Amino acid sequence: MLRADYARSDGETRIASALRELETHGYLARIKERLPSGRIVTRTISYNKPRTRTAPRPPKPHGEPKQTPPPAPPSPPVAATSPPLPEPQTIPAHRTARDVLAGLRTHDPRLHLGEQDVRRLAPAVVTWLERGVTPDDVRRTLASGMPQDGVRHSAGFLAHRLTALLPPPLPAARPEPSRPAPLQNCDDCDRAFRASAPGRCRGCSTAHQARAAAAA
Repeated sequence: MLRADYARSDGETRIASALRELETHGYLARIKERLPSGRIVTRTISYNKPRTRTAPRPPKPHGEPKQTPPPAPPSPPVAATSPPLPEPQTIPAHRTARDVLAGLRTHDPRLHLGEQDVRRLAPAVVTWLERGVTPDDVRRTLASGMPQDGVRHSAGFLAHRLTALLPPPLPAARPEPSRPAPLQNCDDCDRAFRASAPGRCRGCSTAHQARAAAAA
């Protein structure tokens, strides 16, 4: 009886080893499956050709709950954007500079500029205005002393003048030196002393305060 049990155990071991070898080489697939009753069984599938590279995915067990995808992470807060800067064309100094350039053709038809050239040269005129030159002086300087042989390219001619004739910045205003206080005559000793208002000199003022303190 013991020999028969040993033989049966040895046979089961060999069969299990053979099944594992067939599964390793792709001739056999064992898939666990859950039945509607909840019982788990193993389904064995055999193949005529090995399928080690493209092994089929095991089917989902019956009654297994569906997996819901994880919630999407919250979107980062949107940073507050600063208000847009004004366009150079909307700044008053640029509007004045464009008016100066556009009005040059009234002084000399040869200084006629297109709109694109006016916008390109306006920052250079703004530099003149920031250095204390009035719009009339800018217009007069650019339009005076025109060459006798004419101007081939008005925009290039004005760009050269705006750079070559650019005045230096105005010097910084110096503070006026402080003036000394006017001379006053002391009410007690009639000596001259400097003070903003008439009264006693320092010596008489000290003596007067001492007498007032002693009398009190």
